[in-house]
Amino acid sequence: MDKYFADPLRYDGGMKFERCGRSGVMLPKVSLGFWHNFGGVDSYERSREITHYAFDHGVVHFDLANNYGPPYGSAEETMGRLMDDDFAPYRDELFISTKAGYDMWPGPYGNWGSRKYLMASLDQSLKRMHLDYVDLFYSHRYDPETPLEETLQALVDIVRSGKALYVGISRWPLEATKFAEQYLRERDVPMLIYQGRLNMLDRAPQEEGILDFCAEKGIGFISFSPLAQGLLTDRYLDGIPADSRMSKGKFLKESMLTEELLAKLRTYNKQALEQNKPLSQMALEWILQQRGVTSVLVGASSAQQLQKNLLCVNS
Repeated sequence: MDKYFADPLRYDGGMKFERCGRSGVMLPKVSLGFWHNFGGVDSYERSREITHYAFDHGVVHFDLANNYGPPYGSAEETMGRLMDDDFAPYRDELFISTKAGYDMWPGPYGNWGSRKYLMASLDQSLKRMHLDYVDLFYSHRYDPETPLEETLQALVDIVRSGKALYVGISRWPLEATKFAEQYLRERDVPMLIYQGRLNMLDRAPQEEGILDFCAEKGIGFISFSPLAQGLLTDRYLDGIPADSRMSKGKFLKESMLTEELLAKLRTYNKQALEQNKPLSQMALEWILQQRGVTSVLVGASSAQQLQKNLLCVNS
């Protein structure tokens, strides 16, 4: 296996960085997500190629979660291999995040937002990724049963233990987010960032007031699923390709591609063509133009796909 040497011009290639709320953290406008294509069922060499290309072009933020794979945990194991093989010398340049909140192991302590689950999960994540700490640890989802104080105090104590430098939340409702912001701020562990689904087809964080609240309180915002699982590309304009994510039916169902949605996608595509750019680029640019957005989290099945996604930075 060839030894990896990062491109010495990795910060001169056009990547732009945005301050994350009122913090010292600067995130690249485009961050790399490990949700798909980095699991145990995927090619490790392809994972290496994608992450090399990302880092060589200024993408220093790698976003993971305990249950990314498949199987669960395997994306973090891939990250551990990448650290050993390639990225250990560059650890202080990387901003690595992980999360806990979804089902991970059997029984009452392998899910949701209890202190026991969050702390145990992070310990497991650190072992899988071969890291002493993560830069950012998220509560991956709102837990309606566990007291918010318990979940949030666990985040506070995780930072104080040195196992995470910053904390954030993902997909919490607005009122719970307001409570979390105050609770964490009063304990000198301010919420760094909110991760939510925001794209041209799903504008819930705007409609619910999440983006405005984050902007007012100095909290960063990072968008996941910015291309709506591939809908905001040219993949589905003429039907459902046999090798597409929708054809597999796991995260996208064929029933979702209604005539109404197809008409909307074709309208967006026409607007993109009038701007001489692909629909995916216009969709990513739209997110980055919204008030309060710090970064957009993209997945990639190849370095070539990531290269296309990075075009949105220099618009």
